[in-house]
Amino acid sequence: MSMFASSRFLPRVMWADAASCAATGALQLAAGRPLADLSGLPLALLQGTGWFLLAYALAAAWMAARSPAPRRLIGLVVAGNFGWAAACIALLAVGGLSLSVWGVAWVLAQAVVVVVLAELQWMGLRHTRPVAGTVRAAVS
Repeated sequence: MSMFASSRFLPRVMWADAASCAATGALQLAAGRPLADLSGLPLALLQGTGWFLLAYALAAAWMAARSPAPRRLIGLVVAGNFGWAAACIALLAVGGLSLSVWGVAWVLAQAVVVVVLAELQWMGLRHTRPVAGTVRAAVS
């Protein structure tokens, strides 16, 4: 059995997603002004996405705590994470902001993290797909 098929894999990935979003959101809210000054990102963007990330972290934690995992919601999370990464790349590609090297790094780091999380979530969903007409035993 692969690690992706473990009944613990998907909840662990969702906990990691929740933790990373909570940390990022809290940092963007608590240190918004210094982060804006260092990165060149607008304070309003950092604060708005900071609040969003905290709300998302609560939702991801709720999903991680459910047994069985809410597969359709996690499927939406996968799409949302890929969307977040695309928005990060678009923010860099469209330009119009005077981002510092730190600002580019901050945005790229978010894109990379959410792509990795989305891929792990997708793999967890694929490898724990319920088989029609059978009940899948929980595997530790």
